[in-house]
Amino acid sequence: MSLQCGIVGLPNVGKSTLFNCLSSARAQAANFPFCTIEPNMGVITVPDERLAVLEKLVKPQRVIPTTVEIVDIAGLVKGASKGEGLGNQFLGNIRETDAILHVLRCFDDNNVVHVDGSVNPVRDKEIIDAELQLKDLETVENRISRVQKQAQTGGDKSAKRLYEILLKYKSALGQGKSARTVALDNAEDRRLAQGLFFLTNKPALYVCNVDEASAVKGNLYVEQVREAVREEEAGLLVVAAKTEADIAELETFEERQLFLQEAGLPESGAARLIRAAYKLLNLETYFTAGEPEVRAWTYVKGTKAPQAAGIIHTDFEKGFIRAEVIKYADYLKYGSEAACRENGKLAVEGRDYVVQDGDIMHFRFNV
Repeated sequence: MSLQCGIVGLPNVGKSTLFNCLSSARAQAANFPFCTIEPNMGVITVPDERLAVLEKLVKPQRVIPTTVEIVDIAGLVKGASKGEGLGNQFLGNIRETDAILHVLRCFDDNNVVHVDGSVNPVRDKEIIDAELQLKDLETVENRISRVQKQAQTGGDKSAKRLYEILLKYKSALGQGKSARTVALDNAEDRRLAQGLFFLTNKPALYVCNVDEASAVKGNLYVEQVREAVREEEAGLLVVAAKTEADIAELETFEERQLFLQEAGLPESGAARLIRAAYKLLNLETYFTAGEPEVRAWTYVKGTKAPQAAGIIHTDFEKGFIRAEVIKYADYLKYGSEAACRENGKLAVEGRDYVVQDGDIMHFRFNV
C-alpha cells in the first residue's frame, strides 16, 4: 500500500530542508517565503533492520523495502483558507495526503527571517490549525446546506445521520478544535465521516525543528509545543533538520553512524520520523522471503490474512486458500524456512488469521 505524508508549516520553518534530508529529491531551499510553490515529491525507504537480517539468512537475488511518499507542500500563511498566499492550491495538496507532518520552527537564528517576525512555535501551530479548521468548517457548511432539507423532511435515514454528524463537526470546528477531536459512536458514523475528507481529521505529527545543540533533549520551544498538543491525538518528534541534512550528504553508512554517535543520537531523525508516521497511521510490516527476493509489505494493524495477501495482488485475496506463517523470532533462531518447518514453527492459518508485525508469510491461492 502506498503511504503519502504531506510536510506543512509556515514559510521558513525548515520544511524543504527536512524534505531534502528525507528524500533523494532536492527541493529548493532559500531564505524567503514561497520558495516552494509546486509540491515536491520524494520516495523514501522505510528503515527496518529485520530486512538486513533476512537478507543474510535467505541470500536473495534482491531486497525490496517498503516505501513512503513525502510531499513538500508550500508554506501556508494566515488567510490561506480564503486563498491568501496561493492557499487554496496548497490546501488541495494537503487533502490528497494520508497524514500531516507539521513542521514548527523551534530554533533561533537571526539569519533566517520569520514570516511573523519572531519565533513562537505555538502561535505558528495555531495559525496553521486555524486555516485548516476554517477550510473544514467551509466544507461542513456546504454539506449541511445540501443535506439539511433531505434530513429533516425526507425519509432518508442515512441523510439524517449524516446531518447529525455534520452538526457535531460544526460545533467542534466553530470552537477552534480539529475534526480529529470529534468522537463518533460507531463504525457507520465513521464511514459517513470518512467521505467528508476533512483536513484536520488526518493523523498529525508535530515535528519540532531545533538547532544542533537541542537535537537530543529539545529546548524550551519544544516543551511549549508539547504542552500545547497534550490533549490532541497527535504525535510529537524533535528533529534538527539542518543536522539531518548534513548527515544525508555523507556518502557511507559508516560515516553517517559516526556522525550520529558524535551528536549523541541513537539513529537519524529521518528514521525516527518514518517510524513515528507508521505508528500514527496504525501501520505494521509483514515479509515475504525466498531466493528471488526478500520484501517488506505494509498493512494496517488488524488486517486478516486474505486482505494482507491482496496487498501483493488482488488474485491472492480472491483465491485465498491459506497462509503459511513463520514468526520473525523463530526464523531468526532456526535460520531458514526449512529448519522452521522441521521444528514445527511454520503455522498454517486460515481466513480469520490476524497478521502480526514481523510475520514471514507465504500465501496459497487458486484463481
